[in-house]
Amino acid sequence: MLTAEQIVAAQKANIETIFGLTQKAFEGVEKLVELNVQATKAAMSETANNTQAMLSVKDAQELLTLQASLMQPLAEKTVAYSRHLYDIASGTSAEFGKAAEAQATDAQKKFMSVVDNAAKNAPAGSETAVAVMKSAVSAANNAMESVQKAVKQATEMAETNFATVTAQAVNAAKAPAKKR
Repeated sequence: MLTAEQIVAAQKANIETIFGLTQKAFEGVEKLVELNVQATKAAMSETANNTQAMLSVKDAQELLTLQASLMQPLAEKTVAYSRHLYDIASGTSAEFGKAAEAQATDAQKKFMSVVDNAAKNAPAGSETAVAVMKSAVSAANNAMESVQKAVKQATEMAETNFATVTAQAVNAAKAPAKKR
């Protein structure tokens, strides 16, 4: 049985976890706002420079050359912005994942402690039921670990795919620029 002190300690730990996750969420939002402010400032500055450059164009050929030269940096900046956005999102998500994993591990330990305590105090003849209960808890723990490993592998694969697509996008943007 849980004592009042154990319940209070568990509630306190849960509240600390919630406040910690809220702080991480705000940090993620703060990074996102900072990224968007920087991107907006850079875009405004580049727009002013590009407008000045276009106003100084003398003929159609020069205009086409200027437009082509502007596409490469735009593609690279778009990819860089997407990468920063992805890094912010995945970093915040990783913090939430770590907290959830820690909470699950702690809950599993506490539940196993309750099961072990119940097994010690079980009446004679209930050994089979206790063994079945322990086996079920062990199977559930193994299943949880398998799910956590699968999620980590899927996340790593998604990051690898994102990096590959990003590299391909940059190379695709560079290809037309080199032909001219």
